[in-house]
Amino acid sequence: MPPTKSRQAGRRPARPTYKDDRRYPKRPMVGVGAILLHRDRILMAQRGKQPLEGWWSLPGGALETGEALADAVRREVREETGLEVRPVGVLEIFERILRDARGAPEYHYVLIDYICRVTGGSLQAGDDVCRVEWVRRRDLSKLRITEGTLAVIEKAFRQRRKYR
Repeated sequence: MPPTKSRQAGRRPARPTYKDDRRYPKRPMVGVGAILLHRDRILMAQRGKQPLEGWWSLPGGALETGEALADAVRREVREETGLEVRPVGVLEIFERILRDARGAPEYHYVLIDYICRVTGGSLQAGDDVCRVEWVRRRDLSKLRITEGTLAVIEKAFRQRRKYR
C-alpha cells in the first residue's frame, strides 16, 4: 500500500548516489584502527584520500563483508604501513559522523581501535595514505589529527601497561 499523503510529506529526501558507497551510507560502516606504541612514539598515518585527505590518524580502515575484526586490523595495517601486527586488545569504540553543508551525514563510521604489536614487515606508506611516521607523543599537537583520535592516543599511552 502506498504511503499516505501525510507520511510522504514527512519523508526524508532521497540520498544522493555516488560510486563511493562510503558517502551517504544507508547504515553506518564499521572501521578498525591500530594503535602501535614504541616508547614515547605512536605510528601515525597521513590520509591520502577523502574523507579527511591530508589529516593524520591511526592506521586502519573499513571492515569487509565476511572479515573478522582482527583480520581487518592486520590487513589494513599491512596495506597502509607495510607492517605485520598482532592485535592485543580493544582500547576504544567510538563513532565518527561527518556531515555535509546541509547537515546530512555524508560519512558515518563506528570505529574500533585496537592496541597492536608489530611482528614484522618494513615501514612504508601504501594504499590510501601518503605518509606514515613514528611520532613522538609531545609532537602530536603539531599534526592536524582527526577529531577524537588524540583522546584515544592519550588513553593508549595511559593504559599501555594493561596490554603488555
